[in-house]
Amino acid sequence: MAIYVGLLRAINLGSHNKVSMADLRELLAELGMKNPQSLLPSGNLVFETTARATAPLEKMLEAAAAQKLRLETAFFVRTGAEWQQAIADNPFPKEARLDPGHTVLMCLKDAPPPAAVQALQDAIKGRETVKARGRQAYFLYPDGMGTSKLTMTPIEKKLGTTGTARNWNTVLKLGAPTEKS
Repeated sequence: MAIYVGLLRAINLGSHNKVSMADLRELLAELGMKNPQSLLPSGNLVFETTARATAPLEKMLEAAAAQKLRLETAFFVRTGAEWQQAIADNPFPKEARLDPGHTVLMCLKDAPPPAAVQALQDAIKGRETVKARGRQAYFLYPDGMGTSKLTMTPIEKKLGTTGTARNWNTVLKLGAPTEKS
């Protein structure tokens, strides 16, 4: 058995894609995942399962959620080791330590090419900063995300892939169960 982190995209935002964490944990258990845990009602999961590639696991979870929960959303899955590597690869460690609420990790479906990351950096009009490492992008929002023009739509358009983001506090909490991976 290996530990995995699963993130759901855009759930429980107002009346959009409403789902309870209990229902998600139950779904994972029905699919044979062991020790399913959730963190916050925004679709953060940690579970154990037999080792397998993350892309097929994402597809299986997306299909099961659509069929059993009527939930149409993307899943972003990382092994425990990949999650720990994403934490270690943070290009903004000082900022993450001092201001974790304004430091963001975005898990992506695909690794963006360097030219796409540069195009996104060039398009930023505020004080935000972005760097990418593989299938992760790291953002600093020194003035907060709420008023920033750097939202999911321009990010995904420039990077050419979809993603879901979590602040550094959440990233570290999800990482705690994966530390032994």
